[in-house]
Amino acid sequence: MEPNILRTLSYGMYAIGVKGNSGPSACIVNTVMQVTNTAPLMITLSMSRDNYSCQCIKEHKLFTVAVLSEDTSGAVVGALGFTSGKNGGKLSNIRHKVLREGVPVIRENICCWFLCRMVDCMESPTHTLFLAEIIAGSEHTRRKPMTYDYYRQVIKGGVPKNAPVYQPLRPADEGNDGEMLVCTVCGYLYNDPDVSFEELSDDWVCPICGMPKSAFVRK
Repeated sequence: MEPNILRTLSYGMYAIGVKGNSGPSACIVNTVMQVTNTAPLMITLSMSRDNYSCQCIKEHKLFTVAVLSEDTSGAVVGALGFTSGKNGGKLSNIRHKVLREGVPVIRENICCWFLCRMVDCMESPTHTLFLAEIIAGSEHTRRKPMTYDYYRQVIKGGVPKNAPVYQPLRPADEGNDGEMLVCTVCGYLYNDPDVSFEELSDDWVCPICGMPKSAFVRK
């Protein structure tokens, strides 16, 4: 089967907050799904086994889910999605609050949030599927949720290699006009037909991870 067919499945964009050994941390996922609509409210979360956050959930059994909105900056996705929290400090420039349980909630223009307790997990060769109960969360929702399609098509964000939706990029898929440059940090692709990369100002930075022009290479 052609793997890119799986891109037709619908996904959201979520910030997962965890209690880490070096302080609160978080990562980005797009695979959170509601399981029940009556008490107890249950969700599933899929995450790469290589993620530091995955280890934290298994150890502490708690995590938060912040539903990102279309108003959430792409730089937030880049900061949380393309760096590891293993050494701490990952949330130093991200607005968040820490619950009394020691788990952070991302506050960057989110729609809503909820605190979850792990009930069970199942392993695949590369990912862990968590089953969790929602034990607290928002009373209301605001803003329009960001979808994975919005992140890819509007923000034009990249995807880490350990994400379940990662597929190697092909020039034909991205509308390459012969001048495609890619950020070596987050994978953001610059291919504006009206403004060449050389015409961008010297202080221009990647809209996803904030890296300067020098971090880009020709695709």
